[in-house]
Amino acid sequence: MTWTLTSDVSAYAEAAEPWLLRDHVRNTVLLTVLRWIRSGQYSDPLMGWFVEHGEVRGALCHTPPYPLLLGSSPFAELPALVGQLVNRGRELPGVTGPVETVSTFASAWWQPEKERRSERLYRLAMLVAPGGPDGRSALYGPGRARVATLDDLPTAVHWFRAFQTEAHVDVSADPGPVVSARLNRNELVWWELAGRPVSLAGVSTPISGMSRIGPVFTPPEFRRHGYGSAVTYAATRKAIDDGATEVLLFTDLSNPVSNSIYQSIGYVPVSDYATITFS
Repeated sequence: MTWTLTSDVSAYAEAAEPWLLRDHVRNTVLLTVLRWIRSGQYSDPLMGWFVEHGEVRGALCHTPPYPLLLGSSPFAELPALVGQLVNRGRELPGVTGPVETVSTFASAWWQPEKERRSERLYRLAMLVAPGGPDGRSALYGPGRARVATLDDLPTAVHWFRAFQTEAHVDVSADPGPVVSARLNRNELVWWELAGRPVSLAGVSTPISGMSRIGPVFTPPEFRRHGYGSAVTYAATRKAIDDGATEVLLFTDLSNPVSNSIYQSIGYVPVSDYATITFS
């Protein structure tokens, strides 16, 4: 029984990817980040997997300055993982993953928990067009969806920064490289009103039939008009058209409005996650 840590993405993929793909819904973030590491998007990545009785039973990934990503792992083995990371001198701003797993890890980490963001993973059951304030579908009212292009880079980066600040996630991370890469992959969708962006949604290129929506952001001045629902519907529709058989998204459980919106267009809960930041 041991954790293996490496910076070799090929070794990590050979060992851990088959395990990740067994439950590509719950491992959606780890699979997406693996794709980004393969493309050279991050510097100094650290990856790892846990083997018990000859079988992989857990996996992790860390891409500074983001939190450590943990997949579901045997709780009793997490203190040993903490020891290995400390011995390597690995600095972690936080940890994110299934709520019980990250809670166990955080209790063994040498820094105290500073803040916790409770999240819920949803999957699409059946896509339902959103209704506008007057009961008509927002899709048939003013506005239209448009896939963002590289010309949208400055605006998209600004909106990502605003999302990070408001949601208190990845605040120290420069969104520029991520936004640029996502624009190149046609992974950002605007909802526009009279040619002006009023809401934004990300949609990942399908991996093993799985696509994830996020982030979804509407600036404060454009809220309460149904634009968030409309852009989420449009991004979900794009994921399906691109071949996704599973469409997923995460919500902040402290925001009942967004949770209600996503359920109203056909998303159902899967399981709970958390992001814990350290002091």
